[in-house]
Amino acid sequence: MENQPKLNSSKEVIAFLAERFPHCFSAEGEARPLKIGIFQDLVDRVQGEMSLSKTQLRSALRLYTSSWRYLYGIKAGATRVDLDGNACGELDEQHVEHARKQLEEAKARVQAQRQQQQAKKREAGEGDEKSAPRRPRKPTPRKPVAEGEAPRKVRPKASRPAQDGSASESRQPRAIPVTDTAALQVGQSIKVKAGKSAMDATILEISKDGVRVQLASGLAMIVRAEHLQF
Repeated sequence: MENQPKLNSSKEVIAFLAERFPHCFSAEGEARPLKIGIFQDLVDRVQGEMSLSKTQLRSALRLYTSSWRYLYGIKAGATRVDLDGNACGELDEQHVEHARKQLEEAKARVQAQRQQQQAKKREAGEGDEKSAPRRPRKPTPRKPVAEGEAPRKVRPKASRPAQDGSASESRQPRAIPVTDTAALQVGQSIKVKAGKSAMDATILEISKDGVRVQLASGLAMIVRAEHLQF
C-alpha cells in the first residue's frame, strides 16, 4: 500500500513485532527464547506489512537476540516459543552455555572500558600535580609572651559540619564518559547528560548516527556518544 507507514529502524521493527506477536516478542523486560527457524515464519507472516523487507526483519531479529535481556532469558528449563506463543521445546544445554559466555564477554568488555577510563583519569591527575608542585606553607610566628605573663592556651579549632549532601556527593563514584560505542551493548543501563545532571536510560540501538536510548519516563531519543556516561 502506498500510504502505509514505513519502519525506519530495527527498534521500530521490534516494537511492531511485539505488538503484532505479543506472546512471542516483548519490547521491554525479559525476552522469551524464540523458535529455531522463526525468521522464515516472520517472512511468511509479515513480509510486506509496514513495507517490511527481509533485510529489515533479519536486522531486527539479530538485534533482538543479541540484547542482554534476551540472553538472560536463555537459561536451563526455559521453553522456546513460536510467533503465537506455542511451546517449541526446551533449550539445549549448548545454547544455554553459549548465551552465558556471550553475557560474560559483554560484561567484561564494559568493565575493561571502565578501568581504562579510570586509569587515564588517574594518570592525568598525577601529571597535573607533578607539573605544578604545591609550595609549603610557612608557619605563622607566635607572638612572644611578655615576662611574667602566663602563656595563652591554644584552643583547638572546631570542625565545621559538612553541608547537606556534600559528604554523600564526595563518596559517589565519578561518571565515566563514553568514548567508544564499541563498549556499549543493547539493553545496557546508561546515563544521558542533560546540562549539569544525568538521567538514567537504557540502550535500545547503536548505529552510525548515534545511540538510541529510552529514558525512565519512557521517552526514546537518539544521542551522540559524548553525551553518554557509564
